[in-house]
Formats: sequence, C-alpha cells, structure tokens
Amino acid sequence: MNTDLLFPKIADCSYVSCYCEENVWKLCEQVKKTRIDELSKCYAVFVSNEGRTVPLWRQKAGRGDDQVVIWDYHVFFMHNPSPNRCLVFDLDTTLPFPTYFHKYVTETFRSDLALRQEHHRFFRVIPAETYLAEFSSDRRHMRRPDGSWIKPPPSYPPIQSCSNAHTLGDFICMSPGKGPGTVYSLSEFVQNFYKSPNAVAQQNNK
Repeated sequence: MNTDLLFPKIADCSYVSCYCEENVWKLCEQVKKTRIDELSKCYAVFVSNEGRTVPLWRQKAGRGDDQVVIWDYHVFFMHNPSPNRCLVFDLDTTLPFPTYFHKYVTETFRSDLALRQEHHRFFRVIPAETYLAEFSSDRRHMRRPDGSWIKPPPSYPPIQSCSNAHTLGDFICMSPGKGPGTVYSLSEFVQNFYKSPNAVAQQNNK
C-alpha cells in the first residue's frame, strides 16, 4: 500500500484526543495544501445515530481484547481513488494507518445484525472540499456547565470556516436529506465504497 507520496504519516498529522472532527478537518486541509489533485477523491465520514450511541471496535480508547468503545459520534478520513482501492485513515484506531476499507469496516463496525436497533451505525459521507468549507466548531460541546473543559482543546484557534460559529450538529445528525453530504446505513455504506476485486474484474470485462 504505497500512500507515502500522497498523505502524511500518522506522526505528521494534527491530533488531539476527543476532537476527531477537527483532526479530520486538519487532514483534509493538509491534503488540499500538498496534493490538491487528490482532494476530490477524499471524504470526511461521520458515524453516529439518533441516540448517539455507536459501538466501535479496535479503538485506542476501547476496553478488553476487542478494544470496543461506545462513542456519541466518530469521524474518520477516507481516500477513494478507484473502486477497489478505498483507504480509511482513522487517527483513533489500533489498525494500521491507513487501512483498506473492507478490513477497517469489518473490524471496526462488524455487523448491525447482532446489535440492538438503537446501536445501529449510520454514516454521513462528506466530500473533503465541502467539509473544509462548511464545518465550524466553537467547541461548546466540550465544555461543562461551569465553562471548564471536559478534555483539553487543541492549541490552535477554533475552526470557523463559515458564518455559522458551530455547525458540528449538522454533521452528526443522521437524518437523510438534512445537512451536507449523504447519509448511509452500514450496508449502504459498504455497497457504495467497497467493490471486491472479482466484481471490478467482471465490470472491466464487460
């Protein structure tokens, strides 16, 4: 998997724990500055649901042998240059950085079949260019009622990409037809971004 020329290594990425939406925005910004020709093939992906309780495996913050954690939402970066070459860049996973889409989804999300309906995962997929233009956060969601921080914020100023000071809720919302990008169920997400090598070969032979 030779991505060295396209994307930064994990050690060179901006990262602050519990600010995944900003970490991914910074990665999108880095790609725009260094490989703008690849930006149209890149996406920010939000994972959440109506109750904001989404189980993910293979996470650094997870517990037990499976490293499972339940987040209110999570965000990762995706590069999709061709039908069977989609790569996931997740700064919070214990899997390699990057990881092929199929391996990442299989190990991180497993299946909704064994989960209660309220834990089913939904995915808002936003083109990187749109994310850079429309995401803003004043970090209010990371403050306690007394104004203190739940987790220390990044050292750089809050991201203010548009006139609205805080658009994070629009991205976490998983109501179809609302907000930027496209919302998928887990099965729809896989169908749209994973094509097996055999399927690609058959398509090319038509």
